[in-house]
Amino acid sequence: MHASFYAPVNAAFAQYGRGEKANMSDENTEYRSGSSWQLPAIIVLGLIALGGLGFGWNASSKLDSTQQAVQASLKTTQQSVQQDMTSLKDRLAQDEKANTDLQGDLKVVTDKLKITQGQLKKARVEAAKLNDETNQKVTALDTSVHSELATKASSDDVKTVDTKVVGVRTDLDTTREDLKMAKSEMGTLIARNHDEIDQLRRLGERDYTEFTIDGRNRPQKVANVTVELKGVSEKRNSFSVAMTVEDKRFLKRNRAANEPIFFYTSGTHIPEEIVINKIGKNTISGYVSIPKVNSQTAAATKSGN
Repeated sequence: MHASFYAPVNAAFAQYGRGEKANMSDENTEYRSGSSWQLPAIIVLGLIALGGLGFGWNASSKLDSTQQAVQASLKTTQQSVQQDMTSLKDRLAQDEKANTDLQGDLKVVTDKLKITQGQLKKARVEAAKLNDETNQKVTALDTSVHSELATKASSDDVKTVDTKVVGVRTDLDTTREDLKMAKSEMGTLIARNHDEIDQLRRLGERDYTEFTIDGRNRPQKVANVTVELKGVSEKRNSFSVAMTVEDKRFLKRNRAANEPIFFYTSGTHIPEEIVINKIGKNTISGYVSIPKVNSQTAAATKSGN
């Protein structure tokens, strides 16, 4: 009776046990099927994450390189711009200096041109006056010639009168040639070449010594003065010389061609002059002009000593 009472209970526990085992088997089967697709998914997601990190690192590296290249390029450009600005400022300063020098030269030329125009006007007035006087002399001489011819018919008298007429005409031609030369501030005529120096020699008022100096810093004795070339500017047609007169040395800078340089010697009251009328590359040519009165004074002084 006891065994029959527990038989249904045991059967129920056995049935429950089999059901529990069946349920556990089903859960294991479901767990295995779920794990089979989750692991590959995790691996794929990990690879994608690693790829994203690699791509981001690569992009960041490229961005850093590009930024460094841009900064280097900007620095180079800034340095180049600064150099160009410095060069431009230097050129601007040079241009301003050249402009200032040109303005100074223009003022000097303008002042000299004014002097030259004044001298030319004065020379024309003197030429017109001298021409009138000469014409009056020629007219008076012609009248005298006709009077003498009327009273004297001898050939000797006619020849004498013709000689006088030729002499007056020669003097007139010489005077007209002289007036073509420029005059200095001291009233002396300025010869521009050898032919004009010969014309001045024929006047007999001064002694003329021509010279040529080749090369700088080579003192050369010319008449009673020592001349030394210091510099030449062919573009500006100017020169610089050192002169020694009676053991006294003085420097003349940036003098123009055909511009007289006056100087005095002991015991004289009329200035001597030196004129440079030709300028070349490291060479000058010109003459020293000494009044004959000064030469006679110097000769008398030497003889007295």
